Formats: sequence, C-alpha cells, structure tokens
Amino acid sequence: MTGPGSVAGRRGDGYEFVELRAYQPGDDPRRIDWAATARSGEAQIRVMREENPLEIAVLIDDSASMRIGRARTLLEAAGDATAAWVEMAEMGDRVVRIDGDGIDIPRGLAIARRALRRSAALLVVSDFYWIEDRAAFIDLAIALGRRLDVTALIAHDPWFEALPLRGFVRLRDAESGRVERLFIGKPERLRYLDAVQGRERDLSATLEECGWRTGVLTEEDGRRSLYSAFGLT
Repeated sequence: MTGPGSVAGRRGDGYEFVELRAYQPGDDPRRIDWAATARSGEAQIRVMREENPLEIAVLIDDSASMRIGRARTLLEAAGDATAAWVEMAEMGDRVVRIDGDGIDIPRGLAIARRALRRSAALLVVSDFYWIEDRAAFIDLAIALGRRLDVTALIAHDPWFEALPLRGFVRLRDAESGRVERLFIGKPERLRYLDAVQGRERDLSATLEECGWRTGVLTEEDGRRSLYSAFGLT
C-alpha cells in the first residue's frame, strides 16, 4: 500500500529484500543468490527495494472555530489525527509540522507548496471557514494536488445531526466573538442542518476534484477519522 509512511514499491539497488526471481539478461550478476541458485539449479536474483524516505507534513487549523465541541474540542480531535499521521512514518522519513506564530492555514498551504518536495504527503485538518476567495483557493488546491499527496480532514460540525436550540437564544460567533440574539424555531433548525450538511458535501467534492484525498474529522475520534480517510476502518 502506498501513502503516508509507506515505502513506494520501486525496486532497484537498496537494502530491503523483496523476493527471489530467475536471472534475466541485463541483471546485475552481483545480485545472484548463489545458495538459492544451487537449490533450484537455475540462476536466482535477489530483488531489493530502494530506500525511498518520504516527507510527511501536517498543517492544523487552530483557529477559534476549531476550539468548540460538545464533549471536547475539534482541535483535540485534530491532535489525535496528527499523532496517528506521524505514527505512519517509517525510519528515515522526514516529518514536518507547518505552524508557528502568525501562520494561518492559507499561509501554511502557500509554504507547503513552496517548501515541501514533490510527492510529499501533507495532512490538512481544518473546518475551512477561512476560505474567502473561493476561486483563488481552488487554484492553490489544484497546484498542491498536482505536486503533493494531500489529505484533508474536514472538521465535522458538532451539531451536524441536530441543533439543540429553541426559542430566543444568544449566539456568539466563535471567530469574531460577536453576540447576537436570535429566534430558533423548527424552520431555522432545518435550514441550519441543510446548510452545514450541504457545505460539508460540497467542500469534500471540491477538494477531491482538486486531487485531494478527503475525510471527516469527528470530535469523538480523530484517529479513526484519519484511518477512515484511507479506507482502513
């Protein structure tokens, strides 16, 4: 299996033994396994796998909207996914975390595009509410998808299934902190569900069209969320 932490199935000079096969004209005679040749009566070649270390990078959205949740925050779940991602690395792989003071997701993606080597594996965990210029984002996403193996975990709205609010309520915007008093009835709850569910579907489809692998980050289990993106659960 290829992907983050795995070694590409390229064969040649290297250190890891893959298989024995019959000698073919043009093979390096230094690769002949004389013991196997004596047993079979036919020249056998030791096929080796090239060392092929990967560059594995992660970019986590730590904005205020990722610091919400019912039992725990989406950011905590993102930490679980990050730990699972790093565990996929093998000896010799280079692990990079793109973060630091003043680095938001758009800037982090721009850095990844410039700094990561071609075919590096990049994990992006975000709710993607920071997208303002959709066309510019799609251009960047396409460029990244062509250069890197990008996996996006889209943060699942904690109230994706049902909005537990009724009547007049005070709502605070997670990013801006602005508070408004609104009335929430059945029509408002239905519109909310349609909006968040439609947004998740549309965002996933857009990223996949840009060449990204996508999955959903659930508050309950970030590790399982990552595995599911690779079809491992």
